[in-house]
Amino acid sequence: MVVADRVTVLCRDCLWSAPAQARRCPTCGSPRVLAHPELDTLAIAHVDCDAFYASVEKRDRPDLRDLPVIVGGGRRGVVTTACYVARLSGVRSAMPMFKALRLCPEAVVITPDFARYRAESRRIFDKLRALSPLVQQLSLDEAWIDLRGTRRLHGAMPAATLARLQLEIRSDVGLDVSIGLAPNKFLAKIASDLDKPKGFAVIGGGEAQAFLAPRPVSILPGVGPVLAQILRTAGLLSVGDLARAGPSNLARRFGDQGLRLAELSIGRDDRPVDPDQERKSMSVETTFDEDLAGLEELEGRLWPLCQRLARHARAEALVGETVVLKLRTTDFRIITRQRAAPAPTQTAKTLFAIGRELLCGEVGTLSYRLIGIGLGDLAGESSRASDLFPTDEDRVLMGERAVDILRDRFGDNVVFSAKSLGR
Repeated sequence: MVVADRVTVLCRDCLWSAPAQARRCPTCGSPRVLAHPELDTLAIAHVDCDAFYASVEKRDRPDLRDLPVIVGGGRRGVVTTACYVARLSGVRSAMPMFKALRLCPEAVVITPDFARYRAESRRIFDKLRALSPLVQQLSLDEAWIDLRGTRRLHGAMPAATLARLQLEIRSDVGLDVSIGLAPNKFLAKIASDLDKPKGFAVIGGGEAQAFLAPRPVSILPGVGPVLAQILRTAGLLSVGDLARAGPSNLARRFGDQGLRLAELSIGRDDRPVDPDQERKSMSVETTFDEDLAGLEELEGRLWPLCQRLARHARAEALVGETVVLKLRTTDFRIITRQRAAPAPTQTAKTLFAIGRELLCGEVGTLSYRLIGIGLGDLAGESSRASDLFPTDEDRVLMGERAVDILRDRFGDNVVFSAKSLGR
């Protein structure tokens, strides 16, 4: 890579930087150099863990290092994460497991261990929060960070601070992350996918429109399959088509959504990195090895999901006001039903009681291949009403928290409920 005079060059291995021309670092000889005209000024990044769940498994089991690894459910489940070796065979996240194993029959399939993944996620994102208070975590394995105004604090431009972070995560946690650096959240998220794994890619404001123009409209946030088809029908196939259509034309045809598309099409995104942005929902689900139709069978699968979800909610100090039941039929149709809880809840008992009521209305002629349970309208647990005298929900919560302590100390199998045993 040859760069012009006065373009800032940064070595990702020794962190040397200077305005220079360089194919390799003049200090350590590494070819892993970043060069970009805006490198010295960009400060918003998207940090994405590489094949996170599979990478945790490979780190903890060195014998898996060179093998294809799939983290996911049973044969009728879906792929949660596939390592990069498995991806060479065409395996992708959310792919049905039977299809993944047909593409990569030699893969090692591992059941997810979300407690372990959450612990590793905290270790990684605590490092981000030590660099800036402006960290917006999207999931266990990705987050945005805004490093504007931190140059004096860290003694380096944000790009160098991020390169150091990448090295520290590899050294201290044993995992790799990819980083996208850009002038806004939208471009940063796109950039983080350009150079995986162990990548560091930059998209500057000056090149954004030309970079986006040939790409399909589906690359834009908020453009799902339905909207993408509507846009294609209107002759708007690429991001460049949207840019050429202009904001007034798009607003006339698509309202406020059209204005938003017009802004994104030229690389503009004024959303701040917001560490306080509320998480609206959380859910868990399972796919069956065989289709199920009976109430008793479905209840048996629903109860452990309610336990898992309630435990997750308590671990994150969240309560939900809405309970959501999800079912997938044998022809892959999704059915969702929801009901408000009597009070904000984080107990398995309440989740199961409401989920069972919703389930009873869907049992009859259909068979199902998946069931899920979710909590919506989330808030901090401090929003629960505090009464002088404990309610039934309070007493249940105390009992479930006591079980959490036992399971954390002695393992998940130390306590069983009667519902877990079945009839």
